[in-house]
Amino acid sequence: MVALMFVLLAGLTILGMPIAFATGISSLVYLIYMGIPLSVVSQNVVSGIDSFTIFAIPFFYLAGELMNFSGVTERIISLAKVLVGHIRGGLAQVNIVASVFFAGISGSATADTAALGSILIPAMKKDGYDAEFSAAITVASSMIGPIIPPSIGLVLYGVLAQQSVGKLLVAGILPGFVIAISQMVFTHYYSIKRNYPVTEKVTRKESKDALIRGIPAIAMPIIIVLGILSGVFTPTEAAAVAVLYGFIMGAVVYKEIDTRGAWNLILGVSLRSIKVLLIIAFASMFSWVVTRAQIPAKVLTFLLDLSTNKHIILGLITLFIFMMGLFMIPSAIQVVLTPILVPVIMKLGIDPIHFGVLLVFTTGIGSITPPVGICLSLASEIAEIPYDRLVKAMIPLYIPMFVAVLLIAYIPWFSTFIPNLFLK
Repeated sequence: MVALMFVLLAGLTILGMPIAFATGISSLVYLIYMGIPLSVVSQNVVSGIDSFTIFAIPFFYLAGELMNFSGVTERIISLAKVLVGHIRGGLAQVNIVASVFFAGISGSATADTAALGSILIPAMKKDGYDAEFSAAITVASSMIGPIIPPSIGLVLYGVLAQQSVGKLLVAGILPGFVIAISQMVFTHYYSIKRNYPVTEKVTRKESKDALIRGIPAIAMPIIIVLGILSGVFTPTEAAAVAVLYGFIMGAVVYKEIDTRGAWNLILGVSLRSIKVLLIIAFASMFSWVVTRAQIPAKVLTFLLDLSTNKHIILGLITLFIFMMGLFMIPSAIQVVLTPILVPVIMKLGIDPIHFGVLLVFTTGIGSITPPVGICLSLASEIAEIPYDRLVKAMIPLYIPMFVAVLLIAYIPWFSTFIPNLFLK
């Protein structure tokens, strides 16, 4: 019956059914077959979203939309140019650094690709970069988005795994920089090899202006992180503060948001939030079924039959997550695998905070890998190039990506240092 449940889940997902309903239906079939009272459904669905922590998700969505609507993208790019635009392959490096800043606002790979790509891809093409590389580096750098706080993926994992969302958010800081640095090092040598241009160095006045305009735009993630680390507010309260800051920046400082614009943003965020809440609600039901069927214990037994070395098992789990990412969106993988794998890794002595960062990053790679590759589709449209040419251009850029995966997987310190230092 367990096998039938997973076959049904996979089939519904492949046919295009939203993951919330796919997990709900497959769980319901299991309950009916096993003769379990259906009152369990309502109990788990309600308890799954009856959490103060979950409010952080719509608040972070809204804060990101407010900042992006305020024209923050151009200010971030200008600031990134001041920092790295003058070195070989400058605009490619700007693309990566801008993604670090933008990650602290959007928390999403697709938002990063769409917002930064719409400006930087045409600019790179105009400056002499080939369209394929311009799109590829935009897609690759977007992987910083789901890791650096505020990260919607880490919040979702925290709720599903019943782990501290505050610890998870700050745990993504150093891994985010590991991803960025690995890409910057690779891009530097790749730019020299391809003889990509050097952007003209900005004047002191231009640097000063970019700093003045850009620093308020990137202050939001700093406020969030410092607030959580200092204990001034919880992750949910931090998200609410981020909304207030985003509204002040958009309506008062940058004066880009009016009443009508704010209402449209709230409406759009509400619809996105409802989708996430449905996912969490039915994921709670699926998690109950997984636990009752003793699936984590069976998975652990299977893995221990392959090897007793936890590092080898972690590598196998990471490879399996990546393979699933080729065919499923990140949130779907988290919903399916979190209730199965978290008990397994905890039995093996692997920190669930460290594993959460690894899971979110590895599933995110699926969004830049065919055949699903949402970010690939977005970038190919912006760059006006065929999908297959972009995939070919992405191949070298997977190298720093997999280097970052290995570093995050096998050096837990990157994920656990800040949470263990500040949040006991």
